[in-house]
Amino acid sequence: MSPDNSSLVPSFVVFQVGTRRVALSRDCVAELIASPILFSFPHTSPLITGVVLRRGRIVPVLDLGPGLLGAPSPAARFFLVVERHISNISERCAIPVQGECELVAGIMLPAPGEDEFVAGYLDLNEEQIDVLDLEKAIAAGARGEEEPIPAAEALS
Repeated sequence: MSPDNSSLVPSFVVFQVGTRRVALSRDCVAELIASPILFSFPHTSPLITGVVLRRGRIVPVLDLGPGLLGAPSPAARFFLVVERHISNISERCAIPVQGECELVAGIMLPAPGEDEFVAGYLDLNEEQIDVLDLEKAIAAGARGEEEPIPAAEALS
């Protein structure tokens, strides 16, 4: 019997932010949740659209639309809960997604260098899907433009 090589091929979660299909490494994705109640409150961070309650914890909802699309994302039916790592601390946040999410295996190819927050891309059935560097995408969304800022400053 030969060893299973499928575990050697990286997995990615492909999802849609507004009109753009992007991917994240499966390792940083915790779960996909159906539209919980989104609590909004006054604040000054352009990235945070509110919070959701999940498993007894308050989870901030971060809209990647301004950094990826140049405009806020439309209303979402689902949220992708992802694990962030800031310094030595990990935290979860939710990203609103439109449409379906898909788990795919593939090899990430080098990024063409157009967007700072793109770590590489996947070639899926002749469609090029950008793989995001989560921290750089969050930083770009916090500023609302493609020039990244340090992730530690993105939510301050």
